[in-house]
Amino acid sequence: MFNFLRRILKPKYQTLNTIQINKQFLLNNYQLLEKLQPEAEIFPVLKANAYGHGLKELCQILNESSAKMVIVDSYPEAQIVYKYFKGKVLLLNEMPHKVYQYCKKKKTEFCIYNEETLRFLAKHKKGATVHLFVNTGMNREGIDNLKEFLDNNQEYLKKLEIKGLLSHLASAETDSLLNRKQLAVFFDCLDLLHSKKIFPQWVHLGNSAAIFTIKDKRFTAFRGGLSLYGYHSFNANHPQFTLAQQLQPALRIVSTITAKQKLKPGEAVSYNETYRTEKETTVVTIPFGYYEGLDRRLSNQAQFLVLANQAFYATIAGRVCMNQTVLDCNLNSVKVNDLVELVSWQKPAPNSIESLSKIMQTIPYEFLVKLQSNIRREIV
Repeated sequence: MFNFLRRILKPKYQTLNTIQINKQFLLNNYQLLEKLQPEAEIFPVLKANAYGHGLKELCQILNESSAKMVIVDSYPEAQIVYKYFKGKVLLLNEMPHKVYQYCKKKKTEFCIYNEETLRFLAKHKKGATVHLFVNTGMNREGIDNLKEFLDNNQEYLKKLEIKGLLSHLASAETDSLLNRKQLAVFFDCLDLLHSKKIFPQWVHLGNSAAIFTIKDKRFTAFRGGLSLYGYHSFNANHPQFTLAQQLQPALRIVSTITAKQKLKPGEAVSYNETYRTEKETTVVTIPFGYYEGLDRRLSNQAQFLVLANQAFYATIAGRVCMNQTVLDCNLNSVKVNDLVELVSWQKPAPNSIESLSKIMQTIPYEFLVKLQSNIRREIV
């Protein structure tokens, strides 16, 4: 009763920056991925705060989907999943061994990369569900010799449930020699498990791109990361580009104008005088800088949509600062407390994640995961 009254009586803090997550766009993306692989499960990848979208919020949205299990990177992330997601969680990465003991055994499945972790789980968490991660050629992590691994750990494997076999493709967008080699090595590992009477339920090698490019009934699951959030890595000439364009970016960022100045020609703006006005102009300030996740490479280049009485695009004036950014509004009518759309969920927009990432000469992943977790997320 006390907590209920506190929620009713406590005033809601009015934030100046908001990340909006479009629930329907996310669910549409998930359903598209399901249709592409109708005989396999799609496991949403929610690591790195759900690629910046908000882990809690994504769990709540995915409760309205058919997702059986989500994937995170660490125990702190798993704790959030335990609280907000109805299904299971696959812990993708290694952790300090003692941390495994804190995980909920019935809700958690673990990836195994080495025999040290395998033996620890067999001793301290008997009956735990594990997925064996094999190195198929990306050479970042994983079991290098599965036969030797199985032969050397028979007594430990008996104490665990081997429910999955997985690896990771280095270039799922292409039909490269390495890509074909990884597939061959992976299925050799699967055949080896079968020869030893081990039949994992979840066989998953494919990431977002592979959901579009790989058709093989031996796969029983795919890991949907970037595609879940509405993005893809295909170029315009790729045969899957048009289909992947159906994905809908689900994230929008809105900030608020907190200051306004009128400047004369020749005046400098922000640090190091990298921007000078060419004529009389109006500049405004928003409380969103590189701490919040706005990359300095966007300085003097990116355009954001000012939502004044008549909306218009304004260019960043000068260097992006730690917690602030200045925009040149020309002589457009604008006032303090007007909203500014920093990121649009419309792909062609100058301020879409894809457009901003091109200016930064990077990939959407980098922009998304750098969005501070303390910015309010709202499901819309």
